Amino acid sequence: MRIGDQESGVRQLNLERLPRVALANLPTPIEELPRLSRELGGPRLLVKRDDQTGLATGGNKTRKLEFLIADALAQEADMVITAGAAQSNHCRQTAAAAARLGLGCAVVLGGEPPAAPSGNLLLDHLLGAQIYWAGPLRRGERLEEIAGQARAAGRRPYLIPYGGSNAVGAVGYVLAMQELSQQLRGSRVDRIVFASSSGGTQAGLVVGARAVGFGGQIVGMRIDKGDPGDDPYPLHLARLANATAIHVGLEPAFTPADFLVNQDYLGGGYGVVGDLEREAVYLAARLEGLLLDPVYTGRALGGLIAMIRRGDISPAETVLFWHTGGMPALFAYVHALV
Repeated sequence: MRIGDQESGVRQLNLERLPRVALANLPTPIEELPRLSRELGGPRLLVKRDDQTGLATGGNKTRKLEFLIADALAQEADMVITAGAAQSNHCRQTAAAAARLGLGCAVVLGGEPPAAPSGNLLLDHLLGAQIYWAGPLRRGERLEEIAGQARAAGRRPYLIPYGGSNAVGAVGYVLAMQELSQQLRGSRVDRIVFASSSGGTQAGLVVGARAVGFGGQIVGMRIDKGDPGDDPYPLHLARLANATAIHVGLEPAFTPADFLVNQDYLGGGYGVVGDLEREAVYLAARLEGLLLDPVYTGRALGGLIAMIRRGDISPAETVLFWHTGGMPALFAYVHALV
């Protein structure tokens, strides 16, 4: 069963002045997860299918890239450069967006190249991205180095931050929150749960929630142990939300207390698949035909399942799981899943 996508009387945000290119299939549907809900003894579970945004298998970064790529074109860039982990969903979607718009693309990936590419890395190759490896360096160090090389060669690079998470990119999730409000048509959702990493999705959702008057909780399930830059994660989110609010013409009045971040299910760290992630991937697939990735959505849904079993979430609630995509990574984690 899908929830309708008709508009409600929610106040519209006027963002027409911001450059935007159409990359995503929107609105993404909301579906019920009745078998998983019964398996857990409640609550009512919904899923927002941002894995179906449609850009090279989709994902949440596509919403951000609609604004980031448009900004690159407005600045007359002829290539984009970004960074991520070896199985970065963001890098894969950035490469696809660049290919669609005729831009060059370079991605800086953490670590050393594997013996053979698989999952997102294979797609990076197919999409024509130039791939650089950071080795023992931080990816950001090589990002500036490669941008400098591109400029020296006469290129006009546009740098996209890790995860597309700056004020420009986060606008995609301000609008996503408006989209959700229109789809719900006044139906109650008690909390939204999703994977939170670089922060743009969570910051955008919280800004959007304030703009449309959403009264439920917005809970980011932390999937990695490190904080972006030197800031504690809630402080990073508040700063990003305030920058985003200014960018869209709203009041920048967010503090770290406005952000709910669950860090109870970090397991072995980023990309380390344990029993929690493995069970979530299998339950979603076998009960709902829903494919998760083991790094982001598997950990986030695994944390949600654990919260339900622990009694942190009432069976009477309605919970929306925001599926941020990442399915190609499944094929790079065969050893951890089978």
